[in-house]
Amino acid sequence: MKALVLMLSLLFVAPAALYDFQLKTIDGADFSLAQYKGKKILVVNTASKCGYTPQYAALQELAEKYKDKVVVVGFPANNFASQEPGANSDIKTFCQKNYGVTFPLSEKVSVKGDDIAPLFKYLTEAPNPDFTGEIKWNFEKFLIDENGKLIRRYRSPVKPLDTAITNAL
Repeated sequence: MKALVLMLSLLFVAPAALYDFQLKTIDGADFSLAQYKGKKILVVNTASKCGYTPQYAALQELAEKYKDKVVVVGFPANNFASQEPGANSDIKTFCQKNYGVTFPLSEKVSVKGDDIAPLFKYLTEAPNPDFTGEIKWNFEKFLIDENGKLIRRYRSPVKPLDTAITNAL
């Protein structure tokens, strides 16, 4: 049994670099963060029924105001108090209708636990000057530099337009 587990783990080795992850948009199309090489990327785990949900508006403002420096990418997740129960199409409609979201959204993913998406396993373990470890709640933010390296991490209460984020851009 141990040999089988070892063989399976070798088959499913996570990519070694951020740009190697295979992702899906909220519409189900393939995409890669590699298309954003040369810009910073702000990765955010999002939810539609959370006290932090109004941060969508500030994320959109950040995406527009700093579009030459950073790309915001939202990753809807239902890991915390079932605050993202909808299907991808429901999430997309909600974000566009209520917050005018035009920045990229991925399909709904898991950001913690046994079914954590490989990207979030990578991000929660990657060295950075702030902290590592499990995501605590919706709207945690990961700032990646122009070369795909995680450079900052922010907990949910840090608002997208906070100087802690904008000064790092």
